[in-house]
Amino acid sequence: MSPQSGSPPEGPVPSELLLAFAPLHKAAFGAAIGVACGMLVFGLTALTLMRHPPGVNIELLGVYFRGYSLSWAGALIGALWGGFAGFVFGWFTAFCRNFVLAVSLFVIRTRAELARTRDFLDHV
Repeated sequence: MSPQSGSPPEGPVPSELLLAFAPLHKAAFGAAIGVACGMLVFGLTALTLMRHPPGVNIELLGVYFRGYSLSWAGALIGALWGGFAGFVFGWFTAFCRNFVLAVSLFVIRTRAELARTRDFLDHV
């Protein structure tokens, strides 16, 4: 191949690029999202218990979170359920992101390999 064929220069990959394409740790991402969701449910319940803002009806969370009620005990139960639901959501999001990234990199790498060896039989 000639150097003017438009192929990218080969050499070490910059560390910023490696960091951008690094897979997410599923358990850590799930735990982070779970803690945030648990704190959000607890905070919304506590805010509603202390201020009673008009038009806010978070008692409907009891439909999704078994045992949840608009009380301090319900705030703790909601925080546990919110943490669990957030963990599952975060884990699944990290899994999907890692899967899509792996497939994309495989396709890009395969296309580059095929482009590099396209004229192999011309030299035989």
